[in-house]
Amino acid sequence: MQTTVRAEIHLGALRHNLALARELAGPARVLAMIKADAYGHGLVPVARALAPGADGFGVARFHEALALREAGVTRRILLLGSLLDRELLQACARHDIDLVVHNPACCRRVLEHDGPPLRIWLKLDVGMHRLGLTRADFLAAHRQLSASPAVAELVHMAHFSRADEPELPVTRQQLQPMLDSRLQLAAAETPLSLANSAALITRADCRGQWVRPGIMLYGDNPVAPSHPLALAAPMRLRARVLALRQVAPGAAVGYGGDWVARRPSRIATIGIGYGDGYPRHARAGTPVGLSGGLAPLVGRVSMDAITVDVTDLPAPEIGEEAELWGDRVPVAEVARRAGTISYTLLTGVAARVPRHYVEESAQWRGQPPRASTAIPLR
Repeated sequence: MQTTVRAEIHLGALRHNLALARELAGPARVLAMIKADAYGHGLVPVARALAPGADGFGVARFHEALALREAGVTRRILLLGSLLDRELLQACARHDIDLVVHNPACCRRVLEHDGPPLRIWLKLDVGMHRLGLTRADFLAAHRQLSASPAVAELVHMAHFSRADEPELPVTRQQLQPMLDSRLQLAAAETPLSLANSAALITRADCRGQWVRPGIMLYGDNPVAPSHPLALAAPMRLRARVLALRQVAPGAAVGYGGDWVARRPSRIATIGIGYGDGYPRHARAGTPVGLSGGLAPLVGRVSMDAITVDVTDLPAPEIGEEAELWGDRVPVAEVARRAGTISYTLLTGVAARVPRHYVEESAQWRGQPPRASTAIPLR
């Protein structure tokens, strides 16, 4: 039975990207971010693939951390900002899961903990204004937690709000409060974690003792093209051609008649839509890869199908697989055409899309994703 749509996950490409992150990290340890089901790639398979090269994993929900432990993953796991209560603290201690303290209430909960000691990542708000302690509360929490028998290890952390805009002085400005706080605490020996993918690629002064690469592991460089990096695309989203038809000049294609043929046109219908996670707002002209080349999306994306103009390509075969994003069509390009970001597309691939995992027998030699050929809008 042919699968209409599938996501092919290349584990070697993930390892290739992790190796690049580790090279950039220097002596720092690497906490691979695999929250949101490993950015849509599959939590447990990705963790198993990356475990030999990663020092730990970051997740956003306790059930993700628990799933990793139940799958036999022994690497260090950090549960990012969450609500901390007695039950969660006990569960994290039992399953050896690190926790983030990001407000005074979290700090008090940890100080009240009477179970096995916890590893705590103490978060300073340096400008995101989402989670994190004020400087005064950070200083107080450090002094309390570093003296508490409830804490086995303390790590300082922060998160930059605009590291993907390296031309701006914002990241340098946000770094300073952390450096000043550590100086005031005489805490130079306390491990420090600052760098996400963008900061890891652009700022050697932000690497500290732990780096936290995320989107770069999944093939997207958040600071391209100013800082090129030979990342590979682990996810190849593919769907089959369901039908071909000729339409006359003046014929409208799809809901609403948004796209109208200006010439005799050959239209291919491909079995993927927003019900699978392909972006509803992808504009006409968004590239789709076929065996004969790149074809432009035409008409509105529907729940289960899209249409592309293949007039200028050799006619594809019914059942041929098209690439919606992957190594031919960068996911960042599709995101740009849809007015969104690659994170949204990758994490939004629906559960009904089967993931097929490819384990390369030799070391991955992937090339950076190619920029898509310009396709004129019609």
